[in-house]
This record gives sequence, structure tokens and C-alpha cells, in this order.
Amino acid sequence: MKDTFKHKGMRQQLVQVVKDKGITDTNVLNAIGKIPRHLFMDSGFLDHAYQDKAFPIAADQTISQPFTVAFQTELLQVEKGDKVLEIGTGSGYQTAVLCELGAHVFSIERQHELFKKTSKFLPKLGYRAKKLIFGDGYIGLKEEAPFNSIIVTAGAPFVPNPLLSQLAVGGRLVIPVGDSVQVMTLFIRKGAKDFEKHEFGEFRFVPLLEDKN
Repeated sequence: MKDTFKHKGMRQQLVQVVKDKGITDTNVLNAIGKIPRHLFMDSGFLDHAYQDKAFPIAADQTISQPFTVAFQTELLQVEKGDKVLEIGTGSGYQTAVLCELGAHVFSIERQHELFKKTSKFLPKLGYRAKKLIFGDGYIGLKEEAPFNSIIVTAGAPFVPNPLLSQLAVGGRLVIPVGDSVQVMTLFIRKGAKDFEKHEFGEFRFVPLLEDKN
């Protein structure tokens, strides 16, 4: 669990890359610069940890590209103390970014292997989500709703209604929608049944699977 000056230097280079691609939110950039991404990957892949690309992790999943993590997080406009629901805990890297921003994070993971690993690992780095849950992200987390924002970190063929219904008014849902290629989509809840939709170009994610625990 070492984080050396070399790692810190590589992280600052990564921050510059992400910045050059258009990320402007200082808090998000600071989080990317602070979190030891190499610890979220197998030690053999140290050279890949601070490149701006996705990388395979356990259970046929990936740790998202840092730019994608920063892009999704910037769209959420997280403020300290916000209640954020994350669908797809994965390696826990996105969870750590949200914690670094001061969010109260509730995160759902459907792969048991990943859930167990990440539940043990995140607290060791000092990142404590409010709740890490093993379950089906499609149904959200009704008992903790409403959320200031919801982030989906896997490609969804459609937008699950429960997630829209669990947003607070003024809340933001960021979700990659599509089959083989996804369009990054932002929904802002304007009223009980009123949502504003924005689209932000194409991304590639592993699929969000339903009821596959």
C-alpha cells in the first residue's frame, strides 16, 4: 500500500491530461490528483495506473478511464454533504472520488467478488461510504432516497425508472445509455414528473446487468 513521490508525480501528469481534455472543476481535478489510483489495480500494472485509459479488474469489469470518471463527476456538480447514489462500485475508484468531494456515498455492486474486495479495501485508504451494498443497481435504493445525484458507471440499455424517481427535485442523474456504444446522458429533475435531458457524446462502458447477482 505504498504511495511514493513517483506516484504523486505521475498523478499530477494525469491531472494535466484530464485538464487538457476539458475538465475544469477544481475539486474534481484535486481528487484525481490525490487518490492513489495504482492501489486500485493489481501491482503488476503500475505503469498503466496513471495513463488515461480504462483497465481490466476482477469479475470481467474495468476501472474506468480517469477522464470518464472526471467527466461524469463534473456533470454531477457534487457539493459537500450531498447524498449520492452510485450504481456499480467496481474497484471503488469513483467511490473514492465522490468521498473526496465530501459526498455521502451509497454504492451498489452486483458482482459479489468485487463487492467483498472493495468493501474491505476502501476503508484501508480512509474512504468510508455511508453504505456499500451488494445488490441490483437497476432498482436503486428506495429506503435512502431522495438523492442529490445518482451516477451509473456501467452502460445501460435504457434509463431505469426507479433511479429517476429516487432523485430529489433539482437532482442530477448521470448515466451512459446505449448497447455497444453509450451516450453520456444527464437528467435534471425539475419537478415531480418533469425532467430536463442533456446528451454529451459517446463513451464505452461494460454493460449494466439486471438481476445477475
